[in-house]
This record gives sequence, structure tokens and C-alpha cells, in this order.
Amino acid sequence: MARLPQTSSSLATLINLAHELGREERRLAILGEGNVSARVVAAHGDGGAAGAAGSATFFVKASGSNLATLDAAGLTECRTGGLLAALDQRAGMSDAQVDAALLASRVAGEAARKPSVEAMFHAWLLTLPGVNFVGHTHPVAVNAILCSPRARTFAARRLFPDEIVCCGPASVFVPYVDPGLKLAQAIRRAVLAFVKKHAQPPRVILLENHGLIALGATAPAVLATSLMATKAAEVFLGAASLGGPRFLSAAQVARIAGRPDEKYREQILGLC
Repeated sequence: MARLPQTSSSLATLINLAHELGREERRLAILGEGNVSARVVAAHGDGGAAGAAGSATFFVKASGSNLATLDAAGLTECRTGGLLAALDQRAGMSDAQVDAALLASRVAGEAARKPSVEAMFHAWLLTLPGVNFVGHTHPVAVNAILCSPRARTFAARRLFPDEIVCCGPASVFVPYVDPGLKLAQAIRRAVLAFVKKHAQPPRVILLENHGLIALGATAPAVLATSLMATKAAEVFLGAASLGGPRFLSAAQVARIAGRPDEKYREQILGLC
């Protein structure tokens, strides 16, 4: 697992990631869309398993902040434990209870802004092995597919080698769920099923009628995955207009995913 930088560097890195994801010409997010997060180094070490409980914290974009113009005031440090406990509420929580849990998670209390309602899924995703940064966007090209009957197929298949290198052999697909607690719980179920099947966390989670989540050990990995997933969506849309798309076979995907030279490229790109 890549070692996290100290908190001040982590904040600067997270803000830069937000700005890169929020660049208008990339069409990944506009206005208050999307959010980013990063695990905070524990006082006793670099996080690791401690990221799932106890005194672990993470930074996440505050509700209503803009990725393109995000600054430190637009980030809120949250305690992981309380939000993870909310995910275990099988009976569910009212909107007021969800708001209360989000506000209670703030390390700085009332001095901090309210974290995004999607902080709940960020809290859990940041406990996965090798995941230090998370970026959630609403790319136009990706959502064109996620708002269509072809969404599940796009998540399960791959079109070209670089997509496999940057996005993994497959993506997690989550059918539409109301944002907030229910979505976080649905993401957890889908990711756990993916890990059981593939023996590794995903790099991409696709949310039907909603958007893209990219996971990575580093901020550049999250950016690379987000951009490549968006390119894949654009290729898919172009191929569909020409009678396709023509996907790579399972054997071809497995070959690319297992090639030593491609594994080396993943390491150089900070993807693993």
C-alpha cells in the first residue's frame, strides 16, 4: 500500500485532485457536483487496518463546494467510526438522523461545514486495502451510458488494453439507489461481492443514473482512472454509433491484466 503523506501535504494533494477533476473542459463535474476524499494518517502510523475504526479520520468535500474552486475551507475532517456504524443500521435512518450522523462526525464540530451526504460511502471505501483517495464525479459521457439500458454491460466488459490497465478488468455496477445511507449500503454490498469474485478491490464503481467513483492508492491514480473511464465511455458511445461496440473477450482481458509489462506500467502510474 502506498504510504499516505502527512496531513498538510494530504490536504494539498486532495485539493489539487479536486481541481483536476473539476476542470470545465473535462466535463466530469460542474457546479456542486461530485466529491473527493482522503484518509488521514493516524498518529501512530500510516493508517492501514486502523483506517476502519477507532480514531481514524478522513477529509471529504463539504456539501455544496465546487471541485474546480475547492480550498481547505471546503473540506471537512470526519471521524470514520460513527459513519461506519450508520451503515450497519438495517432498519434505516430518517433524513434527519442521517444529517445528525454527518454533523456528529465532524472533528471540528460546529466550526466545520457539513460534509457531503456521500461522506458515508467515502468513509467505508477508504477502509479498503490500498485505497487512500476517492474521487466521485458525474462525467457526461459516462452518465450517457449509465442513463441507458447498456449501463450494466459497459460496467462488466472492456474495450481496449489501457482501459484494463487503468480501470481494472471490470467495474462494480450499482443499480440506482437514493443517495445517502441507502446508496452507501448498496455500494458496500456490491463492492464486497466484487472482492469475493476478483480477490481485489475495484478501481471503478459505476452508479446507475448517477455517476462514477474512482478509487486509488494515490491522487494521480484516481485522476488517471477517472479520465480513462471517461475515455472508455466516449469510445463506447462512438462504437455504438457504428454498429458496435466490439468488446475484448474474457481471455483477452485476463491476458492484459496479467502481463508483467502491464503490471509494471500500473506501478509506474501509481495505480497499485
